[in-house]
Amino acid sequence: MQVAERPGADPILDEELEGLFGLFRGHSRILLGVSGGPDSTALLLLARNWRYSQLDGPSFCVATVDHGLRPGSDTEAAGVGALCENLGMPHVVLPWRGPKPGTRIQEAARDERYTLLKAFARENRLDALALAHTLDDQAETVLFRLCRGSGIAGLAAMRQVSRRRGLTILRPFLDLPKARLVATLEASGTPFVRDPSNSDPRFTRPRLRMMAPVLESEGLDAQRLALLARRAARADAALELQTDTAQAEVGLQPWGDEGPLRMDAVRFFALPDEIALRLLMRGVMARASEGTVELAKAERLLEAFRISHDTGSRLRRTLAGAVVTLRQGTLSIVTAPLRQVGTRARSTLLASQSKS
Repeated sequence: MQVAERPGADPILDEELEGLFGLFRGHSRILLGVSGGPDSTALLLLARNWRYSQLDGPSFCVATVDHGLRPGSDTEAAGVGALCENLGMPHVVLPWRGPKPGTRIQEAARDERYTLLKAFARENRLDALALAHTLDDQAETVLFRLCRGSGIAGLAAMRQVSRRRGLTILRPFLDLPKARLVATLEASGTPFVRDPSNSDPRFTRPRLRMMAPVLESEGLDAQRLALLARRAARADAALELQTDTAQAEVGLQPWGDEGPLRMDAVRFFALPDEIALRLLMRGVMARASEGTVELAKAERLLEAFRISHDTGSRLRRTLAGAVVTLRQGTLSIVTAPLRQVGTRARSTLLASQSKS
């Protein structure tokens, strides 16, 4: 939730770099996601300065995702490459190819950026991805998720160190105001670009940024929102630990293969609602074939099965491509079979397969 960049913000000092980039230790090859904006350009510059002061440490590769959503995006990506060449760091441009969605374009662009960066990291055996999210971004994310009714896990927002699909995500600036990064670049004379979509009121996040002065006048500033995220993360960690214990208590087996997941229904429905919900979502996500599991839909699913259990009836429901069944005291979860196609389409498909 970025407000106007305050004049007089202090640049990052050399003696602060170890405190920021100490979380890079233990990683051998790190991918830096750099768009050319002030935050990620500061990440590039400061990470390089930190590494230069070390006798040993990780190697860096820099990647810029070119979304191709506005004229000149390729020039901006090339500008990052030129800066990397001056700093002696390898750089690659990852273009977003194919058709672009007509709605929710910023969310789609964000998802595609993660997809491209993570795919490049895996293909090149990089063991971590560093991103330049700031304190302002953290506050904005909390506010964004509050507006959408997120649960505790969602309100925990971003973490300095997290894992996504086997890749470690590092965010060294998460407790740092954006204004200090801008001040650092201006003090060093390092050029950066500004994305006009970040102030476009057609999108939700820019509208939330415009609300920042009003919220701050009521005491709800970036620091307070980030504090809420830290407290939610603390509660989320405790709930996840209890869910781990519950998973063993209800006999949820097997887990790693593709077979059905089974739980003792009596023990499962004796759990507190929050723990039962988390356990149900774990099981569904483990067997889902149609994307992520929405919290509201999982809540409705749990309530339906609780009623069925209380009345002693059977029930079968599908969520995110996983089939959940309550029968004979057992709650089971399997991956749903492929959806059937129409007779004509199926005949066409079989005919084409017979010719191949």
